[in-house]
Amino acid sequence: MYSPLGSLIRRKPETVPLDATVRQAIRVMDEKRIGSIIVADGEGRLPLGIFTLRDLLHRVALPGCTLDLPIANVMTAGVITVKPQTTAYQAALIMGRRGLRHLLVVDEAGSLLGIVSQNDLFALQRTGVNDVTGNIREARDLAALQSCSRDIRSMADAMLRQGVAADQLTHLISTLNDLLTLRIIELTHDEFDLPQVRWCWIALGSEGRYEQTLSTDQDNGIIFDVDGKEAGRIREALLPFAGAVNNKLDACGFPLCKGGIMAGNPEWCLSLEEWRARFAKWIQMPEPKALLNASIFFDFRPLYGDEELSHELREWLLGMSGKATLFLRLMSENALQCAPPLGMIRDFVYDNSKDFPHTIDLKMYGSRPFVDAARIFALTNNVAMTGTAQRLRGAAEATNLGADIEAMIDGFYFIQLLRLRHQQELSNGNAGANRIDPDKLNELDRHILKEAFKQARKLQDKLRLDYRL
Repeated sequence: MYSPLGSLIRRKPETVPLDATVRQAIRVMDEKRIGSIIVADGEGRLPLGIFTLRDLLHRVALPGCTLDLPIANVMTAGVITVKPQTTAYQAALIMGRRGLRHLLVVDEAGSLLGIVSQNDLFALQRTGVNDVTGNIREARDLAALQSCSRDIRSMADAMLRQGVAADQLTHLISTLNDLLTLRIIELTHDEFDLPQVRWCWIALGSEGRYEQTLSTDQDNGIIFDVDGKEAGRIREALLPFAGAVNNKLDACGFPLCKGGIMAGNPEWCLSLEEWRARFAKWIQMPEPKALLNASIFFDFRPLYGDEELSHELREWLLGMSGKATLFLRLMSENALQCAPPLGMIRDFVYDNSKDFPHTIDLKMYGSRPFVDAARIFALTNNVAMTGTAQRLRGAAEATNLGADIEAMIDGFYFIQLLRLRHQQELSNGNAGANRIDPDKLNELDRHILKEAFKQARKLQDKLRLDYRL
């Protein structure tokens, strides 16, 4: 899973020029005993397309085309390329999401280095990633989707037991949940006569950050593009569809958001103009509820539909929030209220929960300080990414945190790993899903947890310094 694709390339890639015929291409494939061949420029360096045995069957043999047809007419153009340092894990996600069987590996200059197929990712195939993504794409009804949801959980459990790192596992869970959500939206889309406007389903909160754990509800919304006068009519047309998607997600194990932050709520099914107005109000009048909303809604990313709407909103938000000093200061004050639970005398302090005594909430007081600080740094420094680690790295130079950033990211992911382990052990649903008793940890984990909290405190100290709090 951690192996770079460069290490999987066993041979020099076989290519044919763009002016080659199908006959010439399959002759090379037969001689070299390969199932695919790359179509490249005259020097064989720039990949222009790929031709496989499946293409031979479906685009040449079955339609009855001549083998003297130019390869350019039947190849798959617009190939997806990756760098040699891309891991096998990342490659499997790309293949699963796009339904691909091959990826082309190129260097920094875009020159062809080799080709990697699904069969090359044998180690990942054992975890069932390809089976799960295939089943999701082929699902036709709610029962099949529910089965896929259980498969995602089972696979995540297995990978957690195998020792997969928290950053990769949370990203994998979020990506597979994305695929499931996409399939639900696609199937539900066919059940409704939706208005002919540009619209985009957006993921919010932990899903928007690619940081979903094993215990998560749904946070989502819709952006659509119409003139202000038409917004109400379009919203009414979209809400039944959005509500149906929310209910199917609930049936697949993603509980309805208790706070109503879902696309089926008219509050969060808004035109691009309305989203801008909503965000502008929160920024210009940062009341406590506005600050709370910002912690969820500012982590949006596109999931389905016209992604450009989401990108436009992100660009506008970064341009506005970066100048809103008072808003960012109040966000920092709000973030500092969730201090890491470190004691002056004892290792840890507790919040006196009656339901879960002698425990620490690893979401509220563990991961949230990292997430909140990273969000503020991103808004301040025009970092468009939504993931916590990506935001911290993107703002590293501007914040002068330097080499400390990687230690902070490691601390964040260790807390995420403890959350995942605990959620895996639970047998009573979501009750106490993020609460652990430090005394039940082994000595090493307990020590690392303390150090992880210290990294969160360093981030908060940086906020105090920047905003003189």
